[in-house]
Amino acid sequence: MRGRTSRQAHADLPEGTVEEEHGREGFAGPASHLYRLHPPTGWDEVDGPLRPHALDTGRLPMEGPEALPVALLVNEDLRVSQWSVSEAPAWFFRDADGDLLLFVHRGEGVLETEYGPLRYRPGDYLVVPRGTTHRVAATAATRLLAVEALGGSIGLPDRGLLGRHALFDPAVVEVPEPDPHDEAGTFEVRVLRAGAITTVRYPFHPLDVVGWKGDLAPLRVNVDDFRPVTSPRYHLPPSAHTTFVGPGFVVATFAPRPLETDPAVLRVPFYHRNIDVDEVIFYHRGEFFSRVGIEEGMLTFHPAGIHHGPQPQAVERSRAAGPGGRADEVAVNIDARRPLRLTAAGEAISDPDYVRSWRQP
Repeated sequence: MRGRTSRQAHADLPEGTVEEEHGREGFAGPASHLYRLHPPTGWDEVDGPLRPHALDTGRLPMEGPEALPVALLVNEDLRVSQWSVSEAPAWFFRDADGDLLLFVHRGEGVLETEYGPLRYRPGDYLVVPRGTTHRVAATAATRLLAVEALGGSIGLPDRGLLGRHALFDPAVVEVPEPDPHDEAGTFEVRVLRAGAITTVRYPFHPLDVVGWKGDLAPLRVNVDDFRPVTSPRYHLPPSAHTTFVGPGFVVATFAPRPLETDPAVLRVPFYHRNIDVDEVIFYHRGEFFSRVGIEEGMLTFHPAGIHHGPQPQAVERSRAAGPGGRADEVAVNIDARRPLRLTAAGEAISDPDYVRSWRQP
């Protein structure tokens, strides 16, 4: 310790200071805590590729049955997209680029797969293994956040000391029962590989599987089944909520949870500049306790190297509320090891004023 500091991270900050965590390896590596006189997000302007973005996915049109996911952010390991489906398409889809993780933001329907069907509703995560023939058969207009593990697999994380039943018991994970279709006709399967579509036509229904066995299958789990890990006396980092892992990225879920009750402890996220990962958050529902001006269906993108943390109004709101209470929010956090690039579709729905949202009102 040097100078004026707290004895422990995220608690009892020296009077008149804000805390910043300068850490490596996400929140798992070496770190120092810097006690500053001013929030490190109190800039006048940011110019260049590290400028933070807020994307309003609600501005993307609801597409018809021919739609494929619209990529918003990409790197060599993953593709983050918005997928809107208004009805069941006449064709089936097979993603040969990687495992596909779908988060249901709006709508209801059935994920039809060759393993069998999975009914979906808002708040569902649907994992579709690479190369699985499937179709999103929407019965109500559906908006999905899509995360593709390019060339890799998506799985559950090692829970470590918490044990394998932390966050959610694997027993709540649903896998499909076979529902074979024995039909003749012309059936089209569109296969995505390296960004290009190959069309395959069959004289029989492609979902004709009468049985399956093994440890590779589509799955469904809903955020309402989550039991978040919390502490009344310590503000846990986002990594405590890690839900899925892929090559070069992790996905965490911020679910409704009690806030810290110790009056000395930070209740909003500490300022940080996780230098090893880009951070993406998709806001599904609720009141997002660390943000102001962010609506349901928006997505924020904070590149590595630039500070981020709570906006001034969120800090004041937390201070006025006092210890305790609840974070009534559901959001999906994606941390990517390699730099993400904003696509043209992402740029088109980016709020140009977001970078100035940390200014003092």
